[in-house]
Amino acid sequence: MTPPPGWYRDPSAPYTERRWDGTAWTEHRRTPGTPGTPGVPQTLPQMPPQTVSGPVGDGPTGRAKAVALSTAAAVLVAAIVTGAVVLSGGGDGGPEVGTAPAPSVSAPAGAPSSHSGPAPEPSADDPAVVVDELNGITLPLPDGWVRPGNVSDTDVVMTTPGTYDCPGDDGLCRHGTVASRTVTANDEKSPEALARDDISEAADLAYDRDRLDRRPFHGITSRRLVEQGPVAVAGRAGYFVRWRVRTGAGPGGYVQSTAFPSSTGSEALVMVRYVFDAGEEGPPLADMDRITEGIRPVGDRDTGGGVGSGIGPTR
Repeated sequence: MTPPPGWYRDPSAPYTERRWDGTAWTEHRRTPGTPGTPGVPQTLPQMPPQTVSGPVGDGPTGRAKAVALSTAAAVLVAAIVTGAVVLSGGGDGGPEVGTAPAPSVSAPAGAPSSHSGPAPEPSADDPAVVVDELNGITLPLPDGWVRPGNVSDTDVVMTTPGTYDCPGDDGLCRHGTVASRTVTANDEKSPEALARDDISEAADLAYDRDRLDRRPFHGITSRRLVEQGPVAVAGRAGYFVRWRVRTGAGPGGYVQSTAFPSSTGSEALVMVRYVFDAGEEGPPLADMDRITEGIRPVGDRDTGGGVGSGIGPTR
C-alpha cells in the first residue's frame, strides 16, 4: 500500500518535483509546471479512521462496509509508513534519510526572484540619451539639444533646436551639430593620427564649403588649435583635436574630431565630430566634454572613463 507512481515534491528540494515509481524515488526531477511533462503533482491520500456501528453481516451491505473499513485502514497505514523514514543509499556508504512524497509547493505569484536580470538597455524613447546602433554607442543628450530632424546628413545624431538663415550663401544653418561615423576610408588604426587628419575636413564642411558646394559663411579666414590630446571614450583610449575657426561672415565656431576604438565587432575606429557656433547664440563649449564623457557602448550604462581617463589634453 505505497503511493501510486507520479510526481511529488522532492524532500531534498522543496521547489522541485521528483518521480516516484511506486516503490522508490527515481533520478528524474522537474520544475513544477514544466511544459511538455504530463501529469499533475499528486498528494498523498489520507483518510480519517472510519467507525462502523452495528454488526457486520454476511450480506452485500455488510461486506461493502467491511471492504470500506479495510481500505480506509490500509490507506491510513500506508500514509503513516510512507511518511516515515525511507532508507536509500547515502553518499558516505550509510543509509540516507528521506521523506515520502509530499505535495508540490509553488512559489507565490509575484515573489521576488533571487536573480535580478540585466538593467534595461537605453532605447530611442529615453529622453536622456541618443542611441547610435550602427556604431554601437549611446550619447547623452544635454539640455538644449534635440534629436536630428530634417537633416540630410545621416551621420548627425543630435542638433541644437531650430535653424537660422546662414550669413553667407542662401541656406539654413544650425548653431550646433554632433555626428558619429565608423572610419572605413583607410586602414589607419591610430586614434591620434585619424583625429589629426579628420579635423581639417570637419572644419571645411562646417564653415568653408558644404556638400552642396555652398559657402554659408563665406569661407574660413583662420584656424587655431585650441586643445588636443588623449581622452577616454566609453572606456577606450581615444584622441581628440579641437580648432577655433573664423569665417568671412558670422562669428565662426569650434570644431572637434574625436576618434576611439569601437567596443563592438571588429573594433573599427569611430569618429565623433562636433560643430559649435561661437558667440552667445552657440551652445556652451563645455557640452563637447560632457557629451564625450557620457558616451557608452550600447547595453553598458556603467562603462565610463578608464583607459586614458587620467591623461589630460595638451594645448
